[in-house]
Amino acid sequence: MIKKYLKEFKHLFNIGFPIFGSQLSYALMGTTDTIIAGRASASDLAGLAVGNAFSMTIFMFFSGVIFAVTPIVAQLYGAKEFQLIGQKLREVLWLAIFLGFLIAFLYMNMGIILDILPIDKSVTDISEKYLKAVAFGFAFITIFTCLRCYSEGMTLTKPVFYIAVFGMILNIPLDLIFVYGWFGAPKLGGVGCGIATSIVSFIMMIAIFIYIKLNKKYEITKPFSAFTPPSYETTKEVFKLGLPIGFGIFIELSMFSGAQIILGILGENIVASHAIAINVASLFFMVPLAVGLAASTRVGNLIGEKNYRQAKVASLSTIYLCILTALMNVILILIFRELIVSIYTTDEIIFSLAVYLLIFAAIFQLPDGIQMGALGSLRGFKDTFVPMILLFISYWMFAMPIGYYLTMTGFNQPLGAAGMWYGMILGLSIFAIMAVFRLRSIIRKSIQRVEAIC
Repeated sequence: MIKKYLKEFKHLFNIGFPIFGSQLSYALMGTTDTIIAGRASASDLAGLAVGNAFSMTIFMFFSGVIFAVTPIVAQLYGAKEFQLIGQKLREVLWLAIFLGFLIAFLYMNMGIILDILPIDKSVTDISEKYLKAVAFGFAFITIFTCLRCYSEGMTLTKPVFYIAVFGMILNIPLDLIFVYGWFGAPKLGGVGCGIATSIVSFIMMIAIFIYIKLNKKYEITKPFSAFTPPSYETTKEVFKLGLPIGFGIFIELSMFSGAQIILGILGENIVASHAIAINVASLFFMVPLAVGLAASTRVGNLIGEKNYRQAKVASLSTIYLCILTALMNVILILIFRELIVSIYTTDEIIFSLAVYLLIFAAIFQLPDGIQMGALGSLRGFKDTFVPMILLFISYWMFAMPIGYYLTMTGFNQPLGAAGMWYGMILGLSIFAIMAVFRLRSIIRKSIQRVEAIC
């Protein structure tokens, strides 16, 4: 019994470790932006935080549709339908291009919404300029995401890792140049992070195109061997699977964005400290996230092979591994939280608030890890609609209303930022429990269906 799980741990590690490196690189780009903007001024940090609250929510909704490429490719790869993989990629790229430039259009016009928010104008002005600067960068990264998911679905996760690390490293000097005005560049503050992101995103997109074209490991699928026009059937398949993923991610991230907006009423120090806590929580979450994303590929491959019993073992292994890594994160955050916050800010008020909020960020890791393990496995089974409904119930019927009440009113007195964290932890815990039960149901039905046919 133990050998079966150890075998899956090995598969998940081989697929997931490069994914972890990639996700960590993406997170470190955001961390670099936060640190460099934070040391410019509190207003720049707050403006970047509000801008990111909108940009990431919109981007992850649309790119969530593209995430459908991973389970589609994974199942085809397990079934050895290699030529069909290349065809699907060419057809989905049309959709990725359309969605990417739709994202850019929305970012360019986001000032209409920012102007009506009850947040200091000095903060929203920075946010609006940042979104315009980063607009086309997110269009490029949407196309990159399509190619990334194609590669990861075939278990080729290292190339994405190499490119992501390169992008993360390049982002550091570009941030410094445009935020602080080094080497004669204009001193743009938090807005400079948007310009740096756009440049890095374009380079990453070109790099992955070239890598896939030249590397022999991709030849079996013939990704760019012919011109293929958009396909109604493939577009329908991607939307059917990907829209629930996109809506699910939108629901989750809009909870964080909603929290950012609610806390924005309490002042820029609260916004800045909350931004640090969220960034740290996201950074540490990269390990269980990588395991969950690896599960989407591994489980999808096994489903393509019609090996449902091993898919069950892989799914359970994913949850166990996510719990283990989440517990490690809890310990590390609690022990080193003062040291961690000192990297982000030198402001004493923001420092003390952020150190306090990191206690909640540590607790946050456990339910977040469990839900990611279950969610990644469910995507491998191409089960995305019901998890979307469960996310809506957990986050918007529990987390946000309770968090808002505790933040603004409380039982005896308003709890401030801590109240929002209580609400988010409760909502996430509810979803984690429901997602695990959903996964058990899907596994049982899949095995019963196969055994009935046999």
